[in-house]
Amino acid sequence: MIKAVRGFKDVLPEDTVYWRYLEEEARTLFESFGFREIRIPVLEKLELFQRGIGSTTDIVEKEMYVFEDRNGELLALRPEATAGVARAFIENSLHMKDPVNKYYFFGPMFRHERPQAGRLRQFHQLNVEAYGVKSPSLDAEIMAMLHMLTQKLKIDDALHLEINHIGCPQCRPIYRDILINFLNNQKEKLCKDCKRRLEKNPLRVLDCKKEGCKNIASQAPQIIDYLCDQCKDYFDKTLDYLAVSEVPFVINPMIVRGLDYYTGVVFELTTDELGAQNAVAAGGRYDNLMKELGGPDIPGVGFAIGVERTVALMKKRYTLEEETPLFFFAVMGEEAKRVALPLALKLRQEGVKCEMEHSDKSLKSQMRKANKLKVRFTVIVGEDEVRKGVLTVRDMEEKKQFEIQAQISELLKLAEAAR
Repeated sequence: MIKAVRGFKDVLPEDTVYWRYLEEEARTLFESFGFREIRIPVLEKLELFQRGIGSTTDIVEKEMYVFEDRNGELLALRPEATAGVARAFIENSLHMKDPVNKYYFFGPMFRHERPQAGRLRQFHQLNVEAYGVKSPSLDAEIMAMLHMLTQKLKIDDALHLEINHIGCPQCRPIYRDILINFLNNQKEKLCKDCKRRLEKNPLRVLDCKKEGCKNIASQAPQIIDYLCDQCKDYFDKTLDYLAVSEVPFVINPMIVRGLDYYTGVVFELTTDELGAQNAVAAGGRYDNLMKELGGPDIPGVGFAIGVERTVALMKKRYTLEEETPLFFFAVMGEEAKRVALPLALKLRQEGVKCEMEHSDKSLKSQMRKANKLKVRFTVIVGEDEVRKGVLTVRDMEEKKQFEIQAQISELLKLAEAAR
């Protein structure tokens, strides 16, 4: 037996009903805020992620699926979507069409991490990206939209919005030096990865999940204490807009995000119900990303939602089932199939969900199948029905049986009455 690749998981029908519900609710909500759907390739040039995410990040250094194609070009499966959307924005000169652009995106991402609960090597995200405006009110609106989605999905009780500000190119270097001095005094207690991060990207030490490093980080100077006046004012206004929008939040100085393109406001949506993988959604501002990728100097803000983790919270709270067929055609014999098949096709053409038996099973067996499918009406077609030009209908809900003419109009009347 050939099994799936480790860290790659099938999404079976009993779960896809949750995925579809999540996507439909997200699409409706995002579009009500003026976001439009964009679709980007799974495969990009390696350089995009090296420049966009940062060559010293864990993702680029250790987690990407990278390979050389037949032309000798280095390609990578996308580990996240923001860099790809930014590339599409620049390549297609979308800023020339409208100064403000808002997009959403659904799709799989790929990272070669150690698979565990809530973390797969192929995982899926819903992404939101807004370009062209740098404003505390927009940041608050983006987070409010995320909060509204969790309410629609009925999982907001499990989630906490945590927010921080990681400074700008003026004040972050000052804090960076202060943090390095503090961490150098604790260097021997840091894990191997954080010792490396201390040399290349010291803010990432604050994001380490290992207990020893977390204890050290909790004692470190906090970046919000070293913000310049402009950043502090921006952060205070963002918090005020969240408060007047009745979006609950807490300030968490440990949030720095693991991608180099983040600057300014950053946030995470976390839960206590999924073990170590506690971040369900995350995002923030990336005002320099476009310029760093060779595009126009346009600010951006957005977030990504982890689909697998969101679905896990949904399944803890309620059960979703696929819509059951309204009709099941129980047929006996070839002539019965000749009558039933056109009727079933016409019902589907009218948007009515129905099933038909194609094997030569007994009527008793077909009735058991109808019960299992939880249909409202079982339409029985046998020799007598074919000869008389009728259909025997069994109302499975009201436990009664009757005959109707073998015409699509009669079946549509039943469908309308059932609604």
